[in-house]
Amino acid sequence: MRMLVLGAGLQGSACAYDLLQNPEVTQVRLADLHFDHLPAFLKPLSGPRLLPTTLDVRDREAVLALMRESDAVMSAIPYYFNLQLAECAVEAGVHFCDLGGNTEIVFQQKALADRAAAKGITVVPDCGVAPGMVNILAQYGISQLDAVDSVRIYVGGLPQSPEPPLNYQIVYSLEGVLDYYTTLSWVVRDGKRVHVTALSEREIVEFDKPAGSLEAFHTAGGLSTMAFRYEGQIPTMEYKTLRYPGHAEMMENIRALGLLDLEPVDVKGVKVVPRDVFVSVVGPKLTKPQGKDLLALRVTVTGMKDGAPAKRQFDLIDKFDEKNGISAMMRTTGYSLSITGQMQARGQVRPPGVWTPDECMPAPEYIAELRARGIEVRESQ
Repeated sequence: MRMLVLGAGLQGSACAYDLLQNPEVTQVRLADLHFDHLPAFLKPLSGPRLLPTTLDVRDREAVLALMRESDAVMSAIPYYFNLQLAECAVEAGVHFCDLGGNTEIVFQQKALADRAAAKGITVVPDCGVAPGMVNILAQYGISQLDAVDSVRIYVGGLPQSPEPPLNYQIVYSLEGVLDYYTTLSWVVRDGKRVHVTALSEREIVEFDKPAGSLEAFHTAGGLSTMAFRYEGQIPTMEYKTLRYPGHAEMMENIRALGLLDLEPVDVKGVKVVPRDVFVSVVGPKLTKPQGKDLLALRVTVTGMKDGAPAKRQFDLIDKFDEKNGISAMMRTTGYSLSITGQMQARGQVRPPGVWTPDECMPAPEYIAELRARGIEVRESQ
């Protein structure tokens, strides 16, 4: 298998690392606009199978040329490129998946379904943890019950050693986190899709150690198209982010003070964006190069089975990979992208077309792939 990974940041590099663990993958082309250096965990894998490649994804012809030499393409670059890259993949006739994160763009990608089917390929957006892994697990739980009353999803990337005042460290993008904290979230209530405010409806969720007691609150994006797909069919669906207790109230106060606003304000005659200042000041304090993270996840589906109340629950706690220096967020997100691309290339994702992970990924096989990487999803009833 010849694989093309777009984006050599944290998640793209983790995706490339995972691909290179499979001897069936003969080539991994890791493409980005600039290459300063490979991360430490990829350096031992340097050689003819790993090809760092300079690429501007805005150069359509260059993108098409690389795609035509590949069996599958995995995109780990910002979401606003995903539609044009999916269009290129369809034109090139190559399987494509991305980390998604913007539901409106996912719906635009879905408009490519007939063209993708005609080319015999699959396009799968939203292939990270949330959206991605959690949606596959939610659908798996839904499929095991006769009727579903509720789907509740909880996910959080957290420091193993939290430091006040926010008890948080950057595990992907502070700008992305702040978008989630300031954007309305789709949920399903009484079978109807409605918006709720980010950081609201906080509750405590108990996990095994080392996660322990965590607080959950609404943020956008995790349900993705499932909120639309199951409107009118499932009474309750919601997605919440996990943090250590106290984080949400502090961020809510910061938001209320206007420090996350995007409208420029005058500061001694200079126009500045409050959020830009917040990111510049707070970002370095939340960047912990030596910090070790964990990822906590829970998906709970309740309803009826054979005439009796039933529940399906999926729990995961993954930790920083000490041996290879790969974060839990990279393992669960980058590896999930890699798994999807490999399953597409092997023909395990079907039929051809454009599908979200909950619509097309075979859950037992996907869970088995995670387990093979030491990422254990625990199922309970």
